[in-house]
Amino acid sequence: MTVVGIVVFFGLLMASIALHELGHLIFAKWFGVRCPQYMVGFGPTVRSWRRGETEYGIKWIPFGGYVRMIGMLPPRAGDPEGALRKSSTGRFAQLVDSARASALEEVGPGDGDRVFYAKPWWQKALISFAGPLMNFLLALVFLGAALMGIGVREPSTTIGTVAACVVPATETGRGCTPADAPTPAAAAGLRPGDEVLAFDGTQVTTYRQFQGLIREAAGRPVTLRVVRDGQTLDLATTPIANQVNDLADPTKTVTAGFIGITPVREFVRQGPGDVLAQFARMTTVTLQAFARLPEKMVGVWNASFHHAKRDIEGPVGIVGASRIGGEVLASHDEAKGKAALFLMVLGSLNFGIAAFNMVPLLPLDGGNIAGALWEGMKRAFAALTGRPAPAPVDVAKALPLTYVVGAVILFMGLLLVYADLVNPIRLGG
Repeated sequence: MTVVGIVVFFGLLMASIALHELGHLIFAKWFGVRCPQYMVGFGPTVRSWRRGETEYGIKWIPFGGYVRMIGMLPPRAGDPEGALRKSSTGRFAQLVDSARASALEEVGPGDGDRVFYAKPWWQKALISFAGPLMNFLLALVFLGAALMGIGVREPSTTIGTVAACVVPATETGRGCTPADAPTPAAAAGLRPGDEVLAFDGTQVTTYRQFQGLIREAAGRPVTLRVVRDGQTLDLATTPIANQVNDLADPTKTVTAGFIGITPVREFVRQGPGDVLAQFARMTTVTLQAFARLPEKMVGVWNASFHHAKRDIEGPVGIVGASRIGGEVLASHDEAKGKAALFLMVLGSLNFGIAAFNMVPLLPLDGGNIAGALWEGMKRAFAALTGRPAPAPVDVAKALPLTYVVGAVILFMGLLLVYADLVNPIRLGG
């Protein structure tokens, strides 16, 4: 079942990447940019087919994809036709010239208005943003399906288990002995399946309310009204003072009322506001993760080569994410729980893909977006001051940095793949 889960999750993840690239393609074609290729994967082509002017295909290395648009880089200043009249001196300058030549070699005589660099700044920004936007939308769809379609487990007012005896917090996990006193719930005759209606005359509507009432009643006799097999019963009990987890901070304990029960946890469907709130929480968590990425990658390195424990909150690659998805489907949880967690993981990964691509550095989408916005600002300033409209922003000048960023991303990707194979993150920690 784990293998099946890995294959299913990996397939859905690659479909998400394919839709990311489709977002770029749709907007590029909408704005008239010629797109010779749309590919899912890298390396040699497995299969391809042509529709109109675009070749669609699948490649052997399934860790990404791309849309090739003509004229991603503008011609060098002074070369209006795009022909490089002489080679620049210097290693980086020659690399830039080579990249320009590669970007312009497919530009034909009739493509003057179909090149990416010649489009209005806002169109270039939208084309670049369309990929991350697709992943943001997929994240919303997956989160919505999980939270609104299935729901989240919440404790109910139905009793799930009744502890037979009071065991000290320091000895949790052992069985009862004759010296152990029965819990107030056991002494009162409460049973699993009883639904609590009232606590000492106060109507109970949620488990959290019920829990608070118990904690406030240590040492005081109370009456519980429950429904059992269709009959209403009043049961007398006296909560005892015990060390229990602090509701505000579960890592701490407090002395409060205790009767010895756990609730049935039921799936409760959430509303659109809860989905948006989860989206906002993911934004905060992602920004915090980006701020600590260098530190986290050091942890991945140590987990890969020094047998350190893998940080469950650290970065994960496509291989590791697929493995987690397989573990979810192979877990012993009920079908609803598996489906909800599976969708949440997919939603989180799509959000992560989108957020990472929004980093304003080439070769990421955010780099092109930043270049387009900068061009828009320059043109707005020129219009306000009565100056001629400036030429398109020459993102080729940032290529030396782009190569460095690309090398770092490649290194991180390979390190994550290796770590996910030799020391993967597991759901059990």
